[in-house]
Amino acid sequence: MQPPSRRSLLALGLLVLTACTSGYDGNDAAPGNRGPLPNPDEPVVLRSIAATDTLLSGYDTLLAGPGGAQAALLQPLRAEVAQHRAALAYGLPAASIPPAPPATPTPSGPATPSGPSTPSGTPAATPTAAPVTTPAALAALERQTAQTRLADLAAASPPLARLLTSVAASDVLHAVALGDTTASATPPAAAGTPTETPTAPPGDKPTGSPSPSATPSTAAAVTALQGALGAEHAAVYGYGVVGARLPEDQQRADARTAYAAHEARRDSWQRLLASLGATPTAAAGGYQLPFAVTDTAGATRLAAHLETRLTAVYADLVAAVPGPQRSAAADALRECALRAHRWGAADTAFPGIPEPLPTPTAAPTATRP
Repeated sequence: MQPPSRRSLLALGLLVLTACTSGYDGNDAAPGNRGPLPNPDEPVVLRSIAATDTLLSGYDTLLAGPGGAQAALLQPLRAEVAQHRAALAYGLPAASIPPAPPATPTPSGPATPSGPSTPSGTPAATPTAAPVTTPAALAALERQTAQTRLADLAAASPPLARLLTSVAASDVLHAVALGDTTASATPPAAAGTPTETPTAPPGDKPTGSPSPSATPSTAAAVTALQGALGAEHAAVYGYGVVGARLPEDQQRADARTAYAAHEARRDSWQRLLASLGATPTAAAGGYQLPFAVTDTAGATRLAAHLETRLTAVYADLVAAVPGPQRSAAADALRECALRAHRWGAADTAFPGIPEPLPTPTAAPTATRP
């Protein structure tokens, strides 16, 4: 799987965080140099690849329709899904990776990839949905695929959990781009104490659990939570500046909503840290802005900057906390990615993961709309 990266050095461009590196590697050598250990992530990865292949086939079905309906919208999104597949498959033995679905439907109908098998021979679970015949159906499949990926968070190693969370956020952004308005809804429990685990859709129960070496220590989790809390302190401060530079219109209403969401998330991390016996980091008296904000354009740019920086903080947090607490960090990343999108930030294939990831050798070069 993807090697873990350094924690983001800047929280929102306003607050310096402590660098931290995870030491987990699913392919660490066994004692006595007996060769690589079995990768406990492989069943989770294969399930996610199977779900990704179903998505790719859905895109190909629409693109092969009359006149390649909405190709300008669909091709860039499909290219990102192909990037997700390549990143998920990175590091797996070649014999374990199922073949990608054909890029065009077969003469007998749209290509439907069969689910890859786990090492035990049990077919991996994939999202099931009505045939993809419209962008709305594809949007629903994107949303369902995001939920399927998050259902495996607790069973994934820290680096894989980080990748799954990022890819799931991208799935939701795709659903929004395809016209889905429900994908951006915030779950009622998102602002609560972050102890919940994601609920797996029927047939998508996680199998197995990561090895002990893949489980973050309590000290590392507390450090990451303190960083997330500090980042939320900075976001609350930043949105105070944003709101002051916006006219009394929908944008200011959106800024108020975001301000309240960051206050709620800040409070949830404070409660969790207190429950772990740690003293929550206090807010600073003020924060240096990454650039001057003097008008509406500067305010919206700052809002987009705040949310984008927070996606990196939360991607790292997912990898740093134990499985039961990952769903709250994943929720936070998704919400920040959606708000960044609404404030005009450019969407990426891997929200919160800035470094380059493996990409297909023949990915389309179209630009996201």
